[in-house]
Amino acid sequence: MKNYIDLHMHSLYSDDGEFTPKQLVDKCVEANIKVMAIADHNSVKANKEAQDYCKEVGIEYIPAIEIDCTYNGINLHMVGYGVDYTVPEICALEENVYKQELACSNTKLKLTNQLGFELTKEDMDKVSSNGVWTGEMFGEVLLEKTEYVDHPLLLNYRPGGSRSDNPFVNFYWDFYAQGKPCYTEIIFPSLQEAIDLVHQVGGICVLAHPGNNLKNDYSIFDEMVTLGLDGVEAFSSYHSQEAIDYFYAKALEHHIIATSGSDYHGKTKPAIKIGGSKCNIDHDVTYALLQQYKLL
Repeated sequence: MKNYIDLHMHSLYSDDGEFTPKQLVDKCVEANIKVMAIADHNSVKANKEAQDYCKEVGIEYIPAIEIDCTYNGINLHMVGYGVDYTVPEICALEENVYKQELACSNTKLKLTNQLGFELTKEDMDKVSSNGVWTGEMFGEVLLEKTEYVDHPLLLNYRPGGSRSDNPFVNFYWDFYAQGKPCYTEIIFPSLQEAIDLVHQVGGICVLAHPGNNLKNDYSIFDEMVTLGLDGVEAFSSYHSQEAIDYFYAKALEHHIIATSGSDYHGKTKPAIKIGGSKCNIDHDVTYALLQQYKLL
């Protein structure tokens, strides 16, 4: 079975990404990836550099962005593929989210310290390049502090612990995600607004890793398709086989594209590798659909 497509990875233009766009392209070359997309959080900054370099090394590139959005109170991620990343409206999205994230960072610091820690602004600025502090960064800083080596809240994230496979992002999911003690709300566009924006800039809309965001309430996906979704990321490093089977079947039922993406970030998610989307269909099938949607 051919497996050469990865349509979901993050560069350092995502707050939780590690590598430059060029470095990601090089990693795709090493992993024998032939079609790739960098889908940074609410940012299109990586696309030109990656697209230009892909032409040099012989990889097909699809411009992308991962937009945080909401539907009926549920926080979602939607990837827009084939977007015109020069359009001001899509560039403005990043600035809006960035300003909110800056304001929320100090609140996150206070909430984190209420868990029994004593972190400072200086601690956090050491791991941030733009003043935004993510839940993953709090996990990274805390796990490196020797005074907290035996702290009970951190034991599960240390080697051998139940959450040690991707310790930083697992720390985020456990303490900073929606409904958790250090969660801070950012006003994201609605799913409908995100869909409309991506369509406006010439792209198609794919719901990212729904098995992760929708948890066990998968039935709501049918409603989302009616809003204009063009596809679903059925194959994801986060998905169980049950989730893969469910959302691939939904793609076939609704006649929408099923994509595959690793959601590679680097050090934030060390267990995830480029190409690791758990895809169990031949990528020639996906490639033909990407051509059908005029993405290649």
